[in-house]
Amino acid sequence: MPDPGRPLPPKVTRTRLYEQVAEQITTWAAQSGLTVGDRLPPERELAVQLGVSRATLSQALVALEVVGVVAVRHGDGTVLVRPTTASIGQAIRAHASRLPEILETRDALETKLAALAAERRTDDDLAAIEAALAEMEADVEAGGRGVEGDQRFHAAVTAASHSALLARLMVEIAPLVTESRLESLSQPGRPRASLAGHRRIAAAIVAGDPAAAAAAMHDHIGMVSDVALLREGQ
Repeated sequence: MPDPGRPLPPKVTRTRLYEQVAEQITTWAAQSGLTVGDRLPPERELAVQLGVSRATLSQALVALEVVGVVAVRHGDGTVLVRPTTASIGQAIRAHASRLPEILETRDALETKLAALAAERRTDDDLAAIEAALAEMEADVEAGGRGVEGDQRFHAAVTAASHSALLARLMVEIAPLVTESRLESLSQPGRPRASLAGHRRIAAAIVAGDPAAAAAAMHDHIGMVSDVALLREGQ
């Protein structure tokens, strides 16, 4: 008879296809002797070799980028930036499990920051926000994702809030925000949509309208939250 006091085995973890592909890529990279700075083959070639769709491969590369194994650089392909480890699948699943909480935290902090920015912004703050928008637009128009411009925009809004404590909290969660930023901007069509959201936030800050700035930021974080990783988990 089974012992009723004995704990049950843990649930079986279902591995998604893109996770399997990510693990295959890292295994291949290790076996091939790739080192930091080496480029992976082009996406089209990798997809054919692995027998998966470009969409699945792209999601696998995003997952590897989020956990810090590769960097996807516009015009330079996918570059290995950290030696691969045997626990890559675990790292990817950990990212997936914490992503909803990251997005909730961003919504709570950044909506308040946007409202304060609309109240307290200076001419220098507005110039920094506009410069960030211009940087993101130039990158997106050139075919990039606008990651650096996106980061610079949110940093400029945070600075415009002139709230030292909230700014410190944003620094604390910066690595987690980077995860959500990479995940979002890798969605098809997202860079342009994100840029449009940034412009709505900026317009409200320029107008000195805290309620509109908070609402625009809340809508923007809602869009950021719409990623394939979370849709699959529903």
